[in-house]
Amino acid sequence: MNAQAEKTLLEKLKRLPPARLAEVEDFVDFLSAREERTRDDAVRRLGEAFEKLDALNEPPMTSQEVQAEINAARAERRARADRR
Repeated sequence: MNAQAEKTLLEKLKRLPPARLAEVEDFVDFLSAREERTRDDAVRRLGEAFEKLDALNEPPMTSQEVQAEINAARAERRARADRR
């Protein structure tokens, strides 16, 4: 958040009555918890993906193979964008 946005938000908060401040605090707590759940879910899915990759028992990709995959994904993305 930039300094001006922070200043504006703080000014608005200072004008709120205590009951509304409690609501704002509850909402911020809700947003924080939701963000944490989202992050935890992403970590869990990443762990599951690593387990699946490990179960394949394949040799690691070479840097050339990785670059070829990146190039192919970029080319596919460009082709999709060009079709729009």
